[in-house]
Amino acid sequence: MPLADHRLTARRILVYGVCGSGKTTLARRLSERSGIPWHSVDDLTWEAEWTPVGPDVQRERIGNIVSGTEWILDTAYGAWLDVPLSRVELIVGLDYPRWFSFARLLRRAVVRAIDHSPVCNGNVESWRNMASKDSILVWHFKSFRRKRARIRQWASDGTGPSVLVFRSHRECERWLGSLERRFPT
Repeated sequence: MPLADHRLTARRILVYGVCGSGKTTLARRLSERSGIPWHSVDDLTWEAEWTPVGPDVQRERIGNIVSGTEWILDTAYGAWLDVPLSRVELIVGLDYPRWFSFARLLRRAVVRAIDHSPVCNGNVESWRNMASKDSILVWHFKSFRRKRARIRQWASDGTGPSVLVFRSHRECERWLGSLERRFPT
């Protein structure tokens, strides 16, 4: 779909990018603009006290969502990436520079550790979480290259779903702002 297309015809959308790229915020805003229901993957894959949901349950939850006619997911984990890919119509790839996404992620983690705002299912960020080997900050570095390569591979594959790749936040904001609203606010 060309960036100049101001209509959003896709009804099944995956927002994909590295930690800190703004996937959840974009998915929420895209849902508000389009009227398509958005599903927070963190809410589906983490229970209270940062207890991970088992892989089979994650696959089932995601499968139930993507079997519907309209949905927006704010990411997809490698363990069940095949599930949304089998039905997605549009992938919105946030391929921002590492420094940009990491700076956003660090800022967000620090603010959440200070104000204890809930992340998902009552979970909160803590200084201890940020310093652990399982930290979201560490995960950013572990997953950056793989996720970037995946976005670029999807974009170059002419046989898959439509893929929009944004290399800057400003470019993404222009696209989002250009979309006609499905429902007036």
